[in-house]
Amino acid sequence: MHHHTRADFESLREQAVTLRRAGLSRRQIRDRLHIHIHIHIHNNDILNRLLEGEPPPDWTRRPNAKDDLRARARELRGRGMTYDEIQVELGCSKSSISLWVRDLPKPPPRRTLAEQAKLANRKRWEHELEVRDRARQQTKASAMTEIGMLSDRELMLVGVGLYWSEGSKSKPYRMSETVTFINSDPTMIQVHLAWLNLLAVGPEQLRFRVMIHESADVAASERYWADLVGVDVATFGKTTLKKHNPKTVRENVGENYRGCLVIRVLQGAELYRRIEGWWQGIAAGARGHQDRQPLRYGLKQ
Repeated sequence: MHHHTRADFESLREQAVTLRRAGLSRRQIRDRLHIHIHIHIHNNDILNRLLEGEPPPDWTRRPNAKDDLRARARELRGRGMTYDEIQVELGCSKSSISLWVRDLPKPPPRRTLAEQAKLANRKRWEHELEVRDRARQQTKASAMTEIGMLSDRELMLVGVGLYWSEGSKSKPYRMSETVTFINSDPTMIQVHLAWLNLLAVGPEQLRFRVMIHESADVAASERYWADLVGVDVATFGKTTLKKHNPKTVRENVGENYRGCLVIRVLQGAELYRRIEGWWQGIAAGARGHQDRQPLRYGLKQ
């Protein structure tokens, strides 16, 4: 302190005493003087001299002063204050604060205005998506009721269309007139089986097997398809396992990946030729519809 004048010291002492009488702790006084006067009062000796003869405030002397501080620290933490903010407010060490409040939940991180705006936008967007999703579901539900029960002829035509788009077809360079249908969509499988039943193809003429990636739960998949088609899994043919290729980015992973079911009709050459003929009949019939007015299923009504 030797390079500070007596007047400096007196002025500092006056401020220190005023702060002490206002009930501040030694640490708080040290911090205030350090902030206001840019003097490093790290030395207790200097602080002792500044506060000489000045009794500490009641609250620091009382045996339960720590309890009061602790209760106050907990209250401030409950209001969402950080350790730093509580330290500035109460003037106690961060380690004490931590001891007193660490069982309390951590306050949520404070959001900047930009973050708040972003959050509000996200909430609005989520609501918008919800509204859109409800509208989407309603459209699907009302479209579903428009179909109602299928007549035999309607199922017959749907089945032919489904087979001709998804089933195996004979090529000029590879004549194989087999009726084989492979699909991963259980609803497609069910429609195909209902169609085969309509065509009087009996269960004894059907052969099933699974095609699946080797990294999947093969046994669970076999059980799933066997339950779906209502046969004993033991009657299934040998499952085809697809080798794992680390370079391929596969979408069909996770809980719901069950591979594909392969359904083959035994001695199906005659049926295959009829399917091809039926399809040609549908194609010819559709050409006659091109110039007609749209019916009740059209979107523009």
